[in-house]
Amino acid sequence: MDRTILHCDMNGFYASVELLSLPGLKGRPVAVCGNPDNRHGIILAKNEEAKACGIQTAETVWQAKKKCPNLVLVRPHHDRYHLYSKKINEIYGRFTDMVEPFSIDESWLDVTGSQKLFGSGRVIADRIRETVKKELGLTLSVGVSFNKVFAKMGSEYKKPDATTEITRENYKELIWTQPVGELFFVGGATAEKLIKSGIKTIGELAQANRVLLTSMLGKQGAVIHDYANGIDDSPVSLACERQKIKSVGNGMTFKRDLAGTEDIKTAILALADTVAGRLRRYEMKCQGVKVDIKDPLFKTISRQKQLELSTNLAEEIGNAAMELIRKSWNLKDPIRMLTVTGIGLTDEQESQQLSLFSINEENREKSEKMERTLDHIRAKYGDHAITFARILKNDIGIDLCEQREEEGLEE
Repeated sequence: MDRTILHCDMNGFYASVELLSLPGLKGRPVAVCGNPDNRHGIILAKNEEAKACGIQTAETVWQAKKKCPNLVLVRPHHDRYHLYSKKINEIYGRFTDMVEPFSIDESWLDVTGSQKLFGSGRVIADRIRETVKKELGLTLSVGVSFNKVFAKMGSEYKKPDATTEITRENYKELIWTQPVGELFFVGGATAEKLIKSGIKTIGELAQANRVLLTSMLGKQGAVIHDYANGIDDSPVSLACERQKIKSVGNGMTFKRDLAGTEDIKTAILALADTVAGRLRRYEMKCQGVKVDIKDPLFKTISRQKQLELSTNLAEEIGNAAMELIRKSWNLKDPIRMLTVTGIGLTDEQESQQLSLFSINEENREKSEKMERTLDHIRAKYGDHAITFARILKNDIGIDLCEQREEEGLEE
């Protein structure tokens, strides 16, 4: 018996959330971006009107304004996006406990066992769309299929606010005619190789020789051949099964190049604070810290170190990051971008062997109490409600620049 899988994909999520508090902008082209004055600001999300003007996610602000001079730019509010993401997944949970978030605005649902209560997969998809629209004022597109890959592609097939069902009877008609690069998990480089070998559509990929694909692309060749033929038995995780995260990072491209120790300390403090807060939210600690540094010529170096004790405290993560930078970078050289990542994650409550070196547990407890107090204030009043004095009124753009969240999942 076939499973019934849904893939729910919010429509223009960031932009749609912003418009909830800006109803006067309804009907106008709107995009969410970092600081419009930032030398390398990019588009993070756009609404349907902006999409109709040719605006694309990840293009620069100046490129977008060139396409659409009347484009309205708004700043991101990540705390709101996380809040609405949680509310949306709670709605999914009313229909099944098998909900697997794929990103902040996408989730897979296995509703195989829910159909006796709520109806067919299409009926459930439509009910979810109606519920989200009624309760939250947001729209989504849903793909319904017998596996996760085709459900994902179904949610992309028609937007906005639509349900697309891909079955064993119609998938060749709906899927095989699409360009090979549209198949889930086929990236640009792989698509280019396939096209050069004469495989231009998903149907041609499905009918290609599996052995030859494997020799050309390795294991990935066999995997995408299966996907093109509708072969995918990967399960949807239970909502209660938290995916194991193996790293949490945060990176920034600054308004101007960092110059000297004081600039670097300010940047590291902000990055470490965010990483530590996320670790505490996930109830995890890191056993090591990694730093990535990019200079104005885009040369990048990466360094990491193990910690004496696992931690989720900003002070300890920041100190480790500064130590790495001092040892591997001339502090007088300019820095364009920094990323701080907590690696080797463990559960917060996991016991650990005490270090033989001097660790002041009293000071550590005070730091933890202070940082958890920050968490409570931010949870109640927003992420920007309180911060460190060093970060206030900086001119490197910490409060304005785009922040790239990096959360690595266990493979």
